[in-house]
Amino acid sequence: MTDIQYCKQPPDRKAYFALFETTGWNAKYQATSVDLARTIKNSWYTLSAYDEGQLVGFGRIVCDGVMHAMIFDLITHPRHQRRGIGSEILKRLLLVCRENNITDVQLFAASGMAPFYAQHGFSHRPSDAPGMELSSTANPSKPA
Repeated sequence: MTDIQYCKQPPDRKAYFALFETTGWNAKYQATSVDLARTIKNSWYTLSAYDEGQLVGFGRIVCDGVMHAMIFDLITHPRHQRRGIGSEILKRLLLVCRENNITDVQLFAASGMAPFYAQHGFSHRPSDAPGMELSSTANPSKPA
């Protein structure tokens, strides 16, 4: 097994697009490599993981820089899973939040990944907690 290198510089957009495609999420989003590059550019912090120069993991934080942070797109290439890469990315993202005194850290988790995040101290939001999600079938431009 080789050593994984972690880098805070954003990855090449084509490499990231290829990694993002391994998740199956793009069936819903239909994002292009340009769209995904814009999401990365608009992030507060990014972290990429490389194995012998190949992008094998990624995670990003969207943050107001004071109180609230949201972790998105924590991805490990399927051939590199169960090697601790996702855990290391998450650990480093949380460290950046702590170093910046961000007290409210949430995440957008993929289906079925709750046990992984629970191992890192995350829990489901209580049903009476604030926050909602706009349904993908809703049309916000039309009045109800």
